[in-house]
Amino acid sequence: MNDKWIKLVFIAAGIYDGVLAFSFLLMPEAIFNHYQVEPPNHFGYVEFPAMLLLIFAVMFFRVAVNPVKCRELMLYGAALKFSYAFVVFRYAMTTGVPFMWIPWAWVDSAFLVLFLMSWYRTGRHLRVT
Repeated sequence: MNDKWIKLVFIAAGIYDGVLAFSFLLMPEAIFNHYQVEPPNHFGYVEFPAMLLLIFAVMFFRVAVNPVKCRELMLYGAALKFSYAFVVFRYAMTTGVPFMWIPWAWVDSAFLVLFLMSWYRTGRHLRVT
C-alpha cells in the first residue's frame, strides 16, 4: 500500500496551522471583526495559542519528512486536534461558542482521524520491516 498520503496529510496540517498561526499573529483584530466577535481584553491571549500553533506547524512538517521515524509525534498532533475540537464542541453543545471557532473544530476533527490513521499505518510498517 502506498503511504505517500501520510506525508501529504502532515504537509497540509503544517500549512493549515501555520496559516492560522500567522493570521492570528498578524491580524487578530481583523479576524475578530470579520466574525463580529468581541476580542479578548488583551491580545496576548491570542498570540500565545498562535505561537503554539506555529510550533505544531513546524512539527507537522518534520513528521512529513519521515513519518515512520517521527511516528511518536503524530500522537502529540492528535492530542492537539482532539483538545481543540473537544473544547469547542463541548461549549457549542452547552453554553454556546461563537461560530468562528466551529469550522476549525471540524477541520481539526478530520485531522485527528487522519493522524490516528497515519499513526496506525506507520506502526504496521514498523512491524513488517
